[in-house]
Amino acid sequence: MNTEEFGFETQAIRTQLERSQYLEHSVPLYLSSSFVFEDAEDMRASFTEEKERNIYSRFSNPNTTEFVEKICKMEGADSGYAFATGMAAVYSTFVALLNSGDHIVSASSVFGSTHALFMTYFPKWNIETSYFEINKPETIESFIKPNTKILYAESPTNPGVDVIDLELLGNIAKKHNLILIIDNCFATPYLQQPIKFGAHLVIHSATKLIDGQGRVLGGVTVGDAELIRQIYLFSRNTGPALSPFNAWVLSKSLETLAIRVDRHCENALKVAEFLESHPNVNSVKYPFLKSHPQYEIAKKQMKAGGNIIAFEIKGGIEAGRKFLNSIQLCSLSANIGDTRTIVTHPASTTHSKLSEEDQLAVGITQGLVRVSVGLETVEDVIEDLKQALA
Repeated sequence: MNTEEFGFETQAIRTQLERSQYLEHSVPLYLSSSFVFEDAEDMRASFTEEKERNIYSRFSNPNTTEFVEKICKMEGADSGYAFATGMAAVYSTFVALLNSGDHIVSASSVFGSTHALFMTYFPKWNIETSYFEINKPETIESFIKPNTKILYAESPTNPGVDVIDLELLGNIAKKHNLILIIDNCFATPYLQQPIKFGAHLVIHSATKLIDGQGRVLGGVTVGDAELIRQIYLFSRNTGPALSPFNAWVLSKSLETLAIRVDRHCENALKVAEFLESHPNVNSVKYPFLKSHPQYEIAKKQMKAGGNIIAFEIKGGIEAGRKFLNSIQLCSLSANIGDTRTIVTHPASTTHSKLSEEDQLAVGITQGLVRVSVGLETVEDVIEDLKQALA
């Protein structure tokens, strides 16, 4: 059965490994570190890649293969590789493709650990990064140098929930022969497919909405087959592979991704509208609020607004601390994309390694709060936020 002809939800549910002799309905776990060979010739052909087969679970595993295949179909990608974490995916993707002396042009609004890679670790290998402001895309080309190799962005961004025009990035990458890499974690493949707009590679932290229940860690990069081949060879030798168990969990999670994300988005829009009307809130950012600076772009490239809201409490860091200490129902956690609504203060947690100047440069003020809206009864979430803001 060719699932390519079916809709998103059907592909997510019906893309499965071939059944074993036991004719199981749900794909089993393949908890094996290695796989056996029929004879010496089979072993030789497998290691020279004349045969496509499982050799060792650091290279591939049936559960990991199924998970990657699903993501590829959802994103419209040729190939992919799955990692132990989202940051393993980010790191391995960049290091596999870059050489000493190469240059990255990136949006300045990136996850704190990604920022640390760009500013602390990559310079050790003479790899330089230049940042453009997410709200000034007209400046991007001015940062491109002869040695620029990669153009990178998150959309929506973490934690400011800014949106960038993916089609514009695709055109710039094509014009300057750059590799366009998009972190699509906040949107998921259900809401946005960057490859349609010219991205060569798409990265996900599967720990977030793809898992959706705060259970396991995982990451994945999908896209152009030749680029994925380089990433695969690097990862095969360095060992950041996703575990078969986590791959099995994540593959099962994808079966409910669409229906979960629909409800996340429905709840998040209601929460964003409530926050926008609250007198103790200075500002709210949510891609599908008409007040969002990139609302029209979000509507063009996203199916819905996602589950992340950023809002600024009046009174700065003290008001923010009081708000967090007053939360009763929602969770205080650094994760996002859970069934449970999570409230985070980025300046003191996820982006605390940045200086205050760097935080402000990417829109992180002392009173900024990030809300990952969950699947609870939305009125209960709003009531908790209301009493904490009072």
